[in-house]
Amino acid sequence: MLMAHPAVLRNLIAQYETLRALHAEEGTEAVRQRMNDVAYTLCVSTGTRDVDTALVAARYQLPGARPEDDSVLTA
Repeated sequence: MLMAHPAVLRNLIAQYETLRALHAEEGTEAVRQRMNDVAYTLCVSTGTRDVDTALVAARYQLPGARPEDDSVLTA
């Protein structure tokens, strides 16, 4: 399986989290559609089928991830 570059994964995670917050606040169709698009891209990029699993997989692939507890270290 191809692996997405960590910078791409970081960007997708940030976009999804921002859009999720916007959708909770505004709930517009445009925000929902963009959030779904980013979720789909995250799933394709991580080889998963749902966004929650994709987020965990993406974070796990980032530098600093600790496999024993699935967390990401920040510098």
